[in-house]
Amino acid sequence: MTDAMNAGAVAFPTKRGRGEKSSPTIYDIAKLAGVNPSTVSRALSKPGRVSAKTQKIIEDAAEQLNYQVNPFARALPTGRTQTIGLIVADITNPTFFDIIRGAETTGSARDYTLVLAESAESPETELIAARRMLGTVDGLILASPRMDDEKIRALASDKPVAVINREIEGVPCVVPDVNKGISQAVRSLAANGHQQLAYVAGPPQSWMSSRRWEGVQTACDWYKVGAVRLESSKPTVDGGRQVARDVLASGATAVITYNDLLAIGLMQELQAAGMQVPDQISIVGFDDIFGADFTTPALTTIRSPLGECGSRAAALLLDMLLGHDGPAGPVRVDTELVVRGSSGRLIA
Repeated sequence: MTDAMNAGAVAFPTKRGRGEKSSPTIYDIAKLAGVNPSTVSRALSKPGRVSAKTQKIIEDAAEQLNYQVNPFARALPTGRTQTIGLIVADITNPTFFDIIRGAETTGSARDYTLVLAESAESPETELIAARRMLGTVDGLILASPRMDDEKIRALASDKPVAVINREIEGVPCVVPDVNKGISQAVRSLAANGHQQLAYVAGPPQSWMSSRRWEGVQTACDWYKVGAVRLESSKPTVDGGRQVARDVLASGATAVITYNDLLAIGLMQELQAAGMQVPDQISIVGFDDIFGADFTTPALTTIRSPLGECGSRAAALLLDMLLGHDGPAGPVRVDTELVVRGSSGRLIA
């Protein structure tokens, strides 16, 4: 994460080992700038309370001394650390990269630092991480949370919480509208001669996986395409490889997967078994992660605006910290089909 200099607190000196140089304090800045320590404190905590000339002198002195504000010292008088937390389901999953960047960029622009943790797809680990983080951050973003609704509401009763990829009544949420992108995908597959489709699901505790399956069923009913749901062992490339036999056994000639990683692993395994993609089977992923177009053929996918999700969730959280009410309902963002080489006309 990018560390932004959060001006506004006295940095308490800490004990150092023999030979170590102590961190600079406002007293060091005051001495170098030729002003009183109280003037330094005002300049760093609330710019505008001193003259522009004095402000510049103090900022130059702080930079020269490599002065860093201690956010936890700052929290003593204000109750705020100028940090927000973000917990993701799997930090190794590229799905979350743009979410993290979007949240960090928005937070940094408003002088907040982002603190990151992961749940490793575990509701129990997620709850432990959330409780630990809420002791030090001003608010929390949960991206694809695995906890049940009541636990999330309990966290939100303690400090501001925003959620991505999940709808929870009473908690501000940012949710991709999957129906538009799924409808486009099923329409394209039906137009290319596919009559039987398989959906490879994500984790059982994933709210979004269930919504995507519902969207697939609705679109398939409309376009008169048969649909079957297949379970995956894990939402990863390896999980995609493991489900390949079930896909072949299903008789489906087209597949939509819960995420792009599953689609990539599935495509690799089917190609290794001699299947031609897309001539014999079309594969459509979900999210349009970085690297989705690196496969051969490039992966057709349903794009979710992940960076926008992260940015809007952070903005909601920061607005709540300013005392604004959260939105009355979920904030929805559109999805869209991105056609590449892994889907196309079925060649009998």
